[in-house]
Amino acid sequence: MATRQDVARLAGTSPSVVSYVLNNGPRTVAPATRERVLAAVKELDYRPNAVARSLRLSHTMTLGLVVPDAANPFFAELARALEDHAWAAGYTLLVGNTVDDPGREAGYIRTFIDRQVDGLVLIPAQGDQPWRAELARSGVPALVFDRELTGAPISQVLVDNTQGAREATEHLLAHGRRRVGCIAGPLGIHPTVDRVVGWRRALEAAGLKAGTGSGGRTGWESCPEAAPLLHGSFGRLDGYRSGRALLARDRAVDALFVTSDEQAAGVLRAATELGLRVPEDLALVSFDGIAGGAYTTPALSTMRQPVDELGRTAIARLLDRMKDPDLPPTRDVLPVALLTRGSCGCPDPAGGVAAALQ
Repeated sequence: MATRQDVARLAGTSPSVVSYVLNNGPRTVAPATRERVLAAVKELDYRPNAVARSLRLSHTMTLGLVVPDAANPFFAELARALEDHAWAAGYTLLVGNTVDDPGREAGYIRTFIDRQVDGLVLIPAQGDQPWRAELARSGVPALVFDRELTGAPISQVLVDNTQGAREATEHLLAHGRRRVGCIAGPLGIHPTVDRVVGWRRALEAAGLKAGTGSGGRTGWESCPEAAPLLHGSFGRLDGYRSGRALLARDRAVDALFVTSDEQAAGVLRAATELGLRVPEDLALVSFDGIAGGAYTTPALSTMRQPVDELGRTAIARLLDRMKDPDLPPTRDVLPVALLTRGSCGCPDPAGGVAAALQ
């Protein structure tokens, strides 16, 4: 690889002058000399040493992102939005996939700190966060994204999960459905907690009862008239298993609020195998608004998260904190919007998949 000294020899000048040209200062360089240096840089295909430059300037122009499941399309879309806005600001985004393992999560955070990233965006795994103290000691600016951490003095960018779930359930009730069950994500994380609260509030406001299930229990044993609730993971396979178990056991369920689009795709398959027609026998609204929801049959009605705006807000807040570490923590809660398609009983958009993606 060519060095700065090689560029200086070819241009007939000193290495310091080469540095002034490449860094636009701090000293001015005569136009003719600048042209010789730039010509030498091009001829030798010289590239400055990024590591050395980072050590000299005390920043690496890199950000770290820790996600719980890189295979989940929703997290992939979030990562893409974050990467787009980080790149536009001149930063490279490094991604660590924790597979919802707190130990692996702590390891990635430690690795990113050791690699001297300028900032961190965290979508926390389930369970404890043993990295909190280490992150605070490191002084690396950080922001929590998507999954709220209660009682944590850290900036957070979220969506209104409770209101979104309530609106989704109310939409199903407006279609005349009266036994609206819920297939929810993992216990204990706030997207799940808040979405179940929203589902429950909508039913209670309509004078209906909601189950209080946890884990594999649904609450129907103690209260048979309550709409069933079944917890699992956010994945497609779990949606299939949970949907099949719930619908096979409670044939009175005429609608489901499902807390993620990935789960809902599995529920659609389970309903088909059980001989249920969607939306005639079972209406369905899910949450997230991933692009793949337009390709199911029928297309998924969903609460769409403003993914691009989430990415823009998160990167802007993190850059603010990187400029001024003494800023107080912020908490941004963005609204979600109901996107109606065929799975709830609304007409599928005319024009097929292209229209459904709008």
